[in-house]
Amino acid sequence: MATRSQGGIQQLLAAEQEAQHIVNAARNAKLARLKQAKEEAEKEIAAYRAQVESDFQRKLAESSGDSGANVKRLEIETDEKIYHLKEESARISPDVVNMLLKHVTSVKN
Repeated sequence: MATRSQGGIQQLLAAEQEAQHIVNAARNAKLARLKQAKEEAEKEIAAYRAQVESDFQRKLAESSGDSGANVKRLEIETDEKIYHLKEESARISPDVVNMLLKHVTSVKN
C-alpha cells in the first residue's frame, strides 16, 4: 500500500510540474504578445507623427508661399484705398473750406 500511495504522490508531483510548465509557457506567450503589440503600437505612433509633421510642414510651406502674395495683394488694396481717399478728400475739400469760412465769419447774437 505504501508503494501505491508513493506512486500517487509521484503522479501528483508530475502533474503539478506539468501544470507549472503550462502556466509558465502561457505567461511567456502573453509577455511576447504584449511586447509585439507594444512594438506595433510604437510603429503606428511613429507613422502617425511623421504624417502629422509632414502635413504641418506642407501647410507651413503653402502659407509661407502665400504670405508674399498676400502681402502684395494687401499693398495693392491699401494703395487703392489711399488713392480713393485722396480723390474723395480733394473733391470735398472746397466744400469743407467754404463751410468753415461761413461758420467762422458768421456772427451769432
